[in-house]
Amino acid sequence: MTTISLVTGASRGLGRNTALSIARGGGDVVITYHSRSDEADKVVAEIEAMGRKALAFRLDSGSVAAFRPFADTLKAALRQTWGRETFDHLVNNAGHGDYALIADATEAQFDRLVDVHFKGVFFLTQALLPLIADGGRIVNLSSGLTRMSYPGYGAYAAVKGAIETLTLYMAKELGSRGIAVNTVAPGAIETDFGGGAVRDDESLNKAFAEMTALGRVGVPDDIGPMIASLLAPANRWVNAQRIEVSGGQII
Repeated sequence: MTTISLVTGASRGLGRNTALSIARGGGDVVITYHSRSDEADKVVAEIEAMGRKALAFRLDSGSVAAFRPFADTLKAALRQTWGRETFDHLVNNAGHGDYALIADATEAQFDRLVDVHFKGVFFLTQALLPLIADGGRIVNLSSGLTRMSYPGYGAYAAVKGAIETLTLYMAKELGSRGIAVNTVAPGAIETDFGGGAVRDDESLNKAFAEMTALGRVGVPDDIGPMIASLLAPANRWVNAQRIEVSGGQII
């Protein structure tokens, strides 16, 4: 049976690459986007060009009030498009970069990071649990910055650390349904995330490359296929793990 995966924040960057990688492997995909409907439509078109089914919905991953209505919309879409009541995989990818030294960070910056990267993941997953098939998978995105430190990333890394702990509890509590839950923690990646800092700031790119055993920073093609492979049947026994995908950053 064809799998259905929901990837949040998939109009760009790692989410987009993950959605396309899942489709290349023969899966159908539902994506969410925050504001760029045009970019989301392009992802849907690319997936459909592979002969797979795809849908895109707007969702603010930091707005808990939006999650129940979104779950209702998704439930109707599953019935209409696939004739199913459930989907198989949830990839909690949506996020944003907002960086400041601890001495300079504002409460607004901190609250938004918590709302999107931690509170949003917690309550979106909660809202979608009735729609996730038994034996399904959840992948939560973290960061290599939970294992290493770099000035200005303290608040961001802290909420990602919370996600790693949450992943363990999800794996424990959902195990009775056969749902495996893992964390994928990318290292520095060249995308437009955080204003494209790693991609566009030559000195920052060089600094992270020099910290990495393989001698460069990552690109989306280093991450999306790995997440897709984690959802495949061959990795059904991988559970409650933090898997860093960083090329060997600071080892």
